[in-house]
Amino acid sequence: MENTTTKSPVMLYTEQTPNPESLKFVSNRMLYKGTADFREEELAKEWSPIGAALFELPYVKGVYVCNNFVTITKEFNYAWEDVMLPLKEFIKNYIEDGKEILKDGFADAMAKLESERGASYEYTGEETEIVKKIKELIETYVKPAVEMDGGNIEFKNFEQGKVTVELQGSCSGCPSSTVTLKAGIEGMLKRMVPEVTEVVAEMG
Repeated sequence: MENTTTKSPVMLYTEQTPNPESLKFVSNRMLYKGTADFREEELAKEWSPIGAALFELPYVKGVYVCNNFVTITKEFNYAWEDVMLPLKEFIKNYIEDGKEILKDGFADAMAKLESERGASYEYTGEETEIVKKIKELIETYVKPAVEMDGGNIEFKNFEQGKVTVELQGSCSGCPSSTVTLKAGIEGMLKRMVPEVTEVVAEMG
């Protein structure tokens, strides 16, 4: 008799995101504790075997892995009804085969990159406190909501009242994300941190 203690089957379902070009593929497995955003094939080839494999498909433009889901951003000249099922099948098989999602050291490499990029923004005195507050608010209130939509938001910098954030995953290039940003995030930060005058987004 065959061994029946095989792993539970991988369940995968899709969820819409606010960006019509992005679709969230949610699994019942933890894929990666953290966020990994691949907008170009080179970075995926270096760090993410699943990302590299997905980029080989002609209709994949971006791959974003977070917790138990993968958000795929497609090339706009393809329709979801044509590519959704093959993508679903591909991701499901990939996870079932237990193949590597992200290589070890990815988070450290990204943190290093981040600190190199962020090194030009050194905050002093009172600004340090303001930035700390802004970051905490984004982490606590904004990130969870954005993650529900298959995306991510990162604090970039704060300068003369202006907060710059970076949008990733399905939020990148999404028409409704700019509205969310202006109405929701900017409003909240202005209320909670009077020093903030506006919030702008860099599309990742």
